[in-house]
Amino acid sequence: MTVRVDGEDLVPEVEPRVVLAEWLRSIGKTGVHVGCDTSNCGACTVLVDGRAVKSCTMFTVQAEGRVVETIHGLTPDDGLSQIQESFSAEHGTQCGFCTPGFIVATTALLAGNPNPSRDEIVEGLEGNICRCTGYVGIIRAVEHAAAALRGEPIEPRAGAAHDTPLT
Repeated sequence: MTVRVDGEDLVPEVEPRVVLAEWLRSIGKTGVHVGCDTSNCGACTVLVDGRAVKSCTMFTVQAEGRVVETIHGLTPDDGLSQIQESFSAEHGTQCGFCTPGFIVATTALLAGNPNPSRDEIVEGLEGNICRCTGYVGIIRAVEHAAAALRGEPIEPRAGAAHDTPLT
């Protein structure tokens, strides 16, 4: 069996009962967080063939022949992706534990809908839980990222930590 993970073809040697999150962490993809073991929190979200999937709900053997992207593969070698920049600029993180799952889910959301309404953002991220931020910064971060990815100028929020738009 072969699985393409973050652009690299890998041949996992795992028992059929090993969930994808566990295997990914065992190969160094530690940004795939396991927060609940019940598929409620979304901290383990990865892209499988471009679709957001909670990797604690999928066995590694089910990923045979599929393309898996983790937060590691979505992070450019030379810095942060636009979505990551937006989460930073809009204070969409606090402790950071849930952040990789939110960034992966946002990537899938914006790939399918580059101009989501606030309600569509909330619906698109409903499978992810943050226990720290209250979601305001996360929603603003997704709005910010969507606008930036569409090439629109970003105006800094009043009182924001940054002085210039991230475009």
